[in-house]
Amino acid sequence: MTGSDDRILEFLSETGAGHNLRGIQNNFEEQGDSISYTTLKRRVPKLEDADLVYVISGEGQYYAITEKGERYLQGEADLRDEPEPNA
Repeated sequence: MTGSDDRILEFLSETGAGHNLRGIQNNFEEQGDSISYTTLKRRVPKLEDADLVYVISGEGQYYAITEKGERYLQGEADLRDEPEPNA
């Protein structure tokens, strides 16, 4: 996990909605955060592989946080024993 991962998960948790990568990046820019689209393109699929986010069914790729992602943010899920997918 990286600091960017935590910020992505926190954003998805706070909004409670699904967002595509460009939407996430636009929101970070609006807030003055410096997570680039390239970073999102690299990290969000890893979060999906770790079952921390999922793609909402439907047209396009909109990501939302999973229950496991919420537990991680609350300190209830320990990911240290799990290998990082495609590190």
